[in-house]
Amino acid sequence: MKKIFLSLILLAGTISTIVSCSNEKLDPVASSSAINMTSPTGGTYVLTGATAGTTAFTAAWTSAQFGYSAAVTYSLQAVLGTQNFSANSASIVIASFNSDASDNQMVIAQRDLNKLLLSANGSIGTSSSYKLRIIGKPSTQLTASTNGVIAVSNEVTITATPYDTFDEFSKLYLPGNYGGASGFADWSGAGNSATIFSAGNDGKYEGFVWMNVSSPEFKFNSDPTWSGNDKGENNGSGAFSGVLGTASNIKPADGAGTYFFTVNWSALTYTMSKRQVGIIGAATPNGWGNATYLTFDTNPASPYYRMYTIDLALTADEFLIRLSDDWSNKMGTISGNTETTTTGGQYKIKLNGGNMKVPTAGNYKVVLDIRNSANYNLRLMPI
Repeated sequence: MKKIFLSLILLAGTISTIVSCSNEKLDPVASSSAINMTSPTGGTYVLTGATAGTTAFTAAWTSAQFGYSAAVTYSLQAVLGTQNFSANSASIVIASFNSDASDNQMVIAQRDLNKLLLSANGSIGTSSSYKLRIIGKPSTQLTASTNGVIAVSNEVTITATPYDTFDEFSKLYLPGNYGGASGFADWSGAGNSATIFSAGNDGKYEGFVWMNVSSPEFKFNSDPTWSGNDKGENNGSGAFSGVLGTASNIKPADGAGTYFFTVNWSALTYTMSKRQVGIIGAATPNGWGNATYLTFDTNPASPYYRMYTIDLALTADEFLIRLSDDWSNKMGTISGNTETTTTGGQYKIKLNGGNMKVPTAGNYKVVLDIRNSANYNLRLMPI
């Protein structure tokens, strides 16, 4: 097992004297003892979706000292090897310990490292150099604190290859005649077709697919190629029965639009229903009365390729993603409670969740990413 030993050095501006404090509000400081990184000097990590749950390395570091007894929250940060760390560097919280802990260490799974490297603008499938460091802050210190303290480790350089997070989950392909009109390819045997995912990797799938033709036809396929693993309607007519077989293409009767599917591949059963994709609520121009519908992005050059987007003026109020005009289907907060969303970052949501709230009034690009049922998320990007 590889270990990264990251030693922590307190950076709190210019400290002219070392003062012992019992309250972080009274100018907390740290021990002045010298700390050196011992090992390693680097490492190479090829990350894969298939091994997402295995250990990448064990991060280990000496304790942050702030001059008083405090619980410390430690985060692992990363930047590309060509860049320098800043206040906005990609970061994941890895542990919280009391400041007098003597052997701080935490196992970092490939999944967590991969998330960190992608947040640092790493390229999927590309081997690159990255710098890592650990920072420590008093757990009671506010994120927005302007006079807070931070302990920062020396830097470690690694080489790593991140993977597409979609590869962590089993998927079904939906090749069909709608592909070319919906940002894919018609009846693709090369995997260039819409997909739905199994969040539990248990043979049960769900997902949304935009079919932009008046008379769509498709099949489910567990393989990206035509190798005999495709399933269509068992009844032979293509009309929905909910039972899968090999007899015929599935032919949705409701024409072009977004469809939501659930599939039990082992039981050979499925459901299929048409959905609307709109934003609604007091935060939107139309209030709670009418939804404003999002557009599916088919531009491969767009950072929101195959996501639903709209540019909209929003107020600092509540909203939801509504999927049916009768309110039988919606998307909102994971907790089910009203929550204020983040600005710019991915905000994870779920089917039939609670109301979301815009943090600050302004003009936003609303970005709804429902490609992967294991990670439905929404972003409010200021414009």
